[in-house]
Order: sequence, then structure tokens, then C-alpha cells
Amino acid sequence: MTPNRPLRAALYARVSTTDQTTENQILELRRYVEARGWTAAEYLDTISGTKERRPALNRLTADARRRRFDVLVVWRLDRLGRNLKHLIVTLDELAALRIGFTSLNEGIDTTTPAGTLQLHLLAAIAQFERSRIVERVNAGLARARAQGKRLGRPRKAPAPAALAGLTVREAALRWNVSKSTAARWIAEGKTPAGQTHAIPA
Repeated sequence: MTPNRPLRAALYARVSTTDQTTENQILELRRYVEARGWTAAEYLDTISGTKERRPALNRLTADARRRRFDVLVVWRLDRLGRNLKHLIVTLDELAALRIGFTSLNEGIDTTTPAGTLQLHLLAAIAQFERSRIVERVNAGLARARAQGKRLGRPRKAPAPAALAGLTVREAALRWNVSKSTAARWIAEGKTPAGQTHAIPA
């Protein structure tokens, strides 16, 4: 950040539905940057935060990479990130670009040492939660194996009556499996009694 000129701020606001407005958020953001003597550009999204594509956020990210602003200011953390992981990734990228970050409601301001510490704590919590999720998934898989449960996608099982009059090749095409799988099903007796099939070369 260059101290010889006012900082350039990017103001980002988002609402989830078209019957809401970003006006309340953006008014607070404008007052904040005005009080600090910063210049500002605004990026506004009206779209669900769970969606992958947010046009204004995409423009903001592109402008950050071009170093068109010095600090990003949001009304609240959940306005920026789709989830905690996305938020941390976004903030990590800003930090790598040496762009500051401020969230008014949480009182986070990485232009100060205390704000930087808050973000480090947030990142540590996110990493801890990711590790806990992995542990829970692995424990669940181990428990299922110990109980003799079959893991993974269930095997396709053809209806025996449907095999009547089919060759292995025809059966494989009908069930969308390989010829070897179709042949195995037939060999395992998944055919009507007395039914035989010619296995093509």
C-alpha cells in the first residue's frame, strides 16, 4: 500500500434475493471509507451466495489481480464468502496480493496488526474444522468396514427374466456393462432355468 496517496477501496455488497437491496450495506460502506479518506469503487451482487458465479465478485477478483485497489471493504464476512473455505481462500489470495481487508460488522481490519491476527485465527479454525471432517469421514468408513458393509456404488444386478434369448454381447449392451461382466452374471445363474446363450468371439 502506498502512503503517499489515499487508499483505493473496493466496496463489495451482496443480497440473496431480487426483492432485497444492497443499499443499506453500501451506505454504511461509503460512510466508512469517507471517514477514512479513501477513494472507492463499488461491486454489487444480487444473487444467492451459494452459487458459483457472482458477476460482481468475479470482476472484483479480476481487478484485485490487476492491483486496481488497495483494500476490500465488506459489510459482513458472510456477504463475501459462499462458505468458510471459500472465504479463507479469497482472503488468502488478497493477502498474497498485499491487499487489505475490512469487515465492518466483525471489526476486522487487516490494515492494523490486530485485524491481521484475527484473520490468522479464523484461518486456523477453518483448518481445524476441515481436519475434523476428514477424521469423521474416515471413522465412519472404518466402522462400516468393521460391520461388513459393502462400500462404494452398488453393483448393477439384471433381472433374470430379461436375459431370455440374449447373447452376452446383447446383454452387455442392454445393461451398459462390459461383455465380461455380462458373461459373469450369466455364469452365476442370473438367467431363467434352462436358458443358454452363445458367447460371441
